[in-house]
Amino acid sequence: MSSAFVRENDEQRLNEVGPALSALLLYLRRENGGVHIRETKSYFSQKHGRDVFEMSDGLTYAKDDDSKWYIIPDWNDIP
Repeated sequence: MSSAFVRENDEQRLNEVGPALSALLLYLRRENGGVHIRETKSYFSQKHGRDVFEMSDGLTYAKDDDSKWYIIPDWNDIP
């Protein structure tokens, strides 16, 4: 069967995305209905002890010790 047909319950989760930045960008494009998401800034965060990637979707992403992507919460937005 063609991999072009994906069942609704076969959605990929962020922590299942491959460790390459290109894999994250492809995932974000799919999650945002085809809208192109780009990297706006990347740097090493002393606070988090790892490279972080700010994206045009307004979120900041990083990889954990197992090279799994996750979103870094913006604690300034929490009341």
